[in-house]
Amino acid sequence: TMSSSIVDIKNDTEAKAASLLDASALSGQKSVLFFYAEWHVPSAAGGPFDMVVKALAGQSGTDGVNIYRVLAEEAPTLSQKYNVTTVPTFIFLNSDGAAIERIDGGEDVARVTQCYSRLASSASTTTTSSTQPSPTTQQPEEQSEEKEEEEQTLNNRLLSLITSSPIMLFLKGTPNAPKCGFSRQAIEMLTESNLTFGYFNILEDDEVRQGLKSYSDWPTFPQFYVKGELVGGLDIMKELMEEDGGLVSQLELEDYVIGTSSSSSSSAVVEQLPTEDTTTSSSTALSINDKLQQLINQHRIMLFMKGIPSSPKCGFSRQIVEILDSYHVSYDAFNILEDEEVRQGLKEYSDWPTYPQLYVEGDLVGGLDIVKEMEEGGDLKDLLTGDMTD
Repeated sequence: TMSSSIVDIKNDTEAKAASLLDASALSGQKSVLFFYAEWHVPSAAGGPFDMVVKALAGQSGTDGVNIYRVLAEEAPTLSQKYNVTTVPTFIFLNSDGAAIERIDGGEDVARVTQCYSRLASSASTTTTSSTQPSPTTQQPEEQSEEKEEEEQTLNNRLLSLITSSPIMLFLKGTPNAPKCGFSRQAIEMLTESNLTFGYFNILEDDEVRQGLKSYSDWPTFPQFYVKGELVGGLDIMKELMEEDGGLVSQLELEDYVIGTSSSSSSSAVVEQLPTEDTTTSSSTALSINDKLQQLINQHRIMLFMKGIPSSPKCGFSRQIVEILDSYHVSYDAFNILEDEEVRQGLKEYSDWPTYPQLYVEGDLVGGLDIVKEMEEGGDLKDLLTGDMTD
């Protein structure tokens, strides 16, 4: 049966009727096979995976992609053919019937959209050859039309990413390995709030990274979305966290709270950080110098400042943030106003009486005046971009 452009396969007989069991099954058309089970809430009707498939089905007609929703346990032959051992399983097939990507289980709804986007935009081997235009030089107006079309395609892709999960975070890195301090802090807030969320690593896709800035008119990352709407960046998340009931109450996210506490992998991230109240017992066990050393080495470029980069609490801190931001480097910051022990201890540890203090690779560079001198002398860029991996 058809629901927009989804074909429902309830058993092997229907799979056979849809020619899914033939050797040459599905060649000539890109396809997505979505294996689900009625007892598995996330993939069953109305669950997040089902919702994202319906959303993709809305555009699949124009993308030239067939979507098959398969009741995995009732279609054992088809399930066996694609080695399906868990639900949900997604198989992405290009137009010659070869599986180019697959997702086995998990909760990452956003990944479905990402794989789908790649499938939809991949060159289709069978159809393009016949319609290839002869290589003529393009007229300027054709070019601008094509540019508009490209922009529209990117915007559609961004929209489907933003709406691929009710709570969506665009960050540098992944929840288990964030690549900047702000992304790490955003993950900690979502984890602490016990929220289930989708994410997208912008370091792996520059088109999304640049496109999203103009699409949402928000120049930095992380970017946090709820139900398709931009909430903002880390500073706004922090403000909401401080309000009554935190993120969950302020954004009415009660439906997305996980019953048990978050996965061990992401809570381990929180435990390693001596900046969180939850870890005071373990951090007092560390001597203050150990704690300072750990903080200084938390990131290749580490800034100790008054306030946070999105909301500096003194003019010197603001100026140093502006200088660092102008080099587009990844750095982490620590707000000394929130921790008197660090504030006093660091002065002695580094023998530097004022703030802000900038460290690179664990070594003190100095305060604002030294950073300005280095910038004027042209040395700062080399120091900051030295050997960046981000």
